[in-house]
Amino acid sequence: MTRIGIVGAGAGAAAATNALERTAPDADVTVLEKSRGVCGRAATRRRDGTVYDYGANYVKSDDERVGDVLTEALDTDGLVDIEEPVWTFDADGEVSPGEDRDDHKWTYRQGLTQIAKRLFARSDATIHRETRVERVIRDADGSTDGVWHLEDTDGRRWGPFDVLLLNPPAPQTAELLRSADWESDVRDRLVDAIDAVPFRTIWTGIFHYPFELETPYYALVNTDKAHEVGWVAREECKPGHVPDGESLLVVQANHEWSVDRYDEPPAENLTELAALTADLLEDDRLREPDWTDHQGWRYALPEAGVARDPLQLAEADGLYCLGDWVAGEARLHAALRNGLEVAERVADRR
Repeated sequence: MTRIGIVGAGAGAAAATNALERTAPDADVTVLEKSRGVCGRAATRRRDGTVYDYGANYVKSDDERVGDVLTEALDTDGLVDIEEPVWTFDADGEVSPGEDRDDHKWTYRQGLTQIAKRLFARSDATIHRETRVERVIRDADGSTDGVWHLEDTDGRRWGPFDVLLLNPPAPQTAELLRSADWESDVRDRLVDAIDAVPFRTIWTGIFHYPFELETPYYALVNTDKAHEVGWVAREECKPGHVPDGESLLVVQANHEWSVDRYDEPPAENLTELAALTADLLEDDRLREPDWTDHQGWRYALPEAGVARDPLQLAEADGLYCLGDWVAGEARLHAALRNGLEVAERVADRR
């Protein structure tokens, strides 16, 4: 039996765990997740009869394997496709039609967290929530076959593991490895490579209104990254998310705005974002939502991938990194695909 430890229960980890049921059916998989939920930035909340995805917004149909997982391997009950298109706008707020009218934009009536929940449910993995890993340890039991242990913030030790998968964002993965008890030149090369992955910070505002908006698009995306707002999405375009006669906007500020105001009072940020959104959509009613929510994502979107050579060297020691930053594409489908690929390589190692 191969003992596999996974740090983080994001989309990549969920896809890998599910695929391991097929590629390594005798594996014993343990997942340690710092939060109460799963699926990482593909996060969902509920309030006053609404459902909203406040991180990643949907899964694109760009990857055939991921599409097969969603539409064939997993239960499709509640799987919905956003029909309205994504349009664009520039630094001056000039809105133009987009080009994705024929692409699928999948989510679930219950929200995007369903992806990880359903993937994990189809596996025998043991998931421990609210368990923050503080330290990675190599050969902690003095063995010669190269095992891994994990230590959480409560001092509890987990393992031994023959294989270790790390799913946190690149900066957090680098910090774990930098402090790891792992005497190897591979560690230093891997940390340097992961440190080089640039990330965008995103501060998100959620705005609810007791009226319907009439626009021909689901969302607007800023193509030149020169507007204070980077993304505005209408959650009511997702079947089952918002009651009829209401609107809910998910507004993501751009990187510079988010960095500058990340630690400012949320109420002030929400007021400014609502005003920017009202100006962009040319609707003054949007300045006064009847309720709001917010979330800061310090490590939201990777701007580039990671060097491959250090990753491959680490995999020879049984340590695998996974996620959208490993795939080199800040998309949910990329994280899912990467998880499937990592599971295959773990099976090949066996």
